Amino acid sequence: MKKVFFVVAIGALTNVAHAQSTVTLYGIVDEGINYNSNSGGHPLFNMSSGVLSGSRFGLRGSEDLGGGLKALFNVENGFDATSGKFSQGGLLFGRQAYVGLSNIRWGSATLGRQYDALVDYVGVLGAADQWGGYIVAHAGDIDNFNNAFRSNNTVKFSSANFGGLSFGGTYSFGGVAGQFTQNQIWSLGAGYNRGPLVLGVGYLNARTPSNAGGLMGNNTTTATASVVSNPIYAGFTSANTYQVAGAGAAYRFGATTVGATYSNIKFMNLGANGNSSFRAGETATFNNAELNFKYQITPALLLGAAFDYTRGSSVVQTNGVENRGSDYYQGALAADYFLSKRTDVYVVGVYQKASGTNSRNQNAVAAINSLTASNSDRATNVRIGIRHKF
Repeated sequence: MKKVFFVVAIGALTNVAHAQSTVTLYGIVDEGINYNSNSGGHPLFNMSSGVLSGSRFGLRGSEDLGGGLKALFNVENGFDATSGKFSQGGLLFGRQAYVGLSNIRWGSATLGRQYDALVDYVGVLGAADQWGGYIVAHAGDIDNFNNAFRSNNTVKFSSANFGGLSFGGTYSFGGVAGQFTQNQIWSLGAGYNRGPLVLGVGYLNARTPSNAGGLMGNNTTTATASVVSNPIYAGFTSANTYQVAGAGAAYRFGATTVGATYSNIKFMNLGANGNSSFRAGETATFNNAELNFKYQITPALLLGAAFDYTRGSSVVQTNGVENRGSDYYQGALAADYFLSKRTDVYVVGVYQKASGTNSRNQNAVAAINSLTASNSDRATNVRIGIRHKF
């Protein structure tokens, strides 16, 4: 019996030794000073956090289970370095929080609060994700390329890399008894990255998006109709379905990279999920196109430039009058200098011009993403910042 017990004990210890695990603490602190030419009708100088990269800290880890299988997790908090407050509506791990399994041959399956496939495969090709930060995101981040809205209750699959090709998808449970599709979110995406060429396609579909627990309500505990304030689409939050189809590409010529993205955005069946000033069943459609450019002058100095155009379709109001839609023209420039591998200083400038009639049936005003909207058709924002990664 002693021999048997000894053999079993040795076997157990051997298994524990093989189950190697790692845990990493990481983060970013991004802080800077801004000038906004028109913040609700007045010029504004202020300090803010997390423009180029959201300020954050997180823990990620994995455990080797043998045979190419690993358990993994990631919990990531967003915070405002200016005030010390939590970001993402005060959520403790508002950026992401998930656990799952990965296989070296096939990919990973994870459960929790996660990014959708459109963000993973197409959003990364936009100027905002590469060098501009959230103020360079498409007008109001209307296509969610910059991850303004995150998915709760999500099952996610991300494939391994097959010769440069990868793909994935998400499904988010609505969690409402008797209402299978309420708050439901799903997405699909695929990408190709090999040599100088990068390609990405993606699709996102969210039901009852403005509900608490819906896609646009996942950063708060209140109904999003009162939270989505950007006039570009605040008047469309009564939609039953929010849908985005997008594609992007980038090609590198030595130190120069040229890229482009396109997205088609629909707020479908207006009035089905709340009060609306538009005729029941109407669909508000936007098309967005971006051209971006970056030049790595030296290993330490990066320059970026981008132009973005957002076009809104006409929508019929409840009184029968046609809202002809709005247009947004946006240009951005940036310079980023790395003092070390972990610390850089940067300047980003963005200019936006609006025309037409917005979702509130008012003259369209400039509304740079995540900033207080202008009271005119134009706005400029300039930021000087420092970012440290740890």
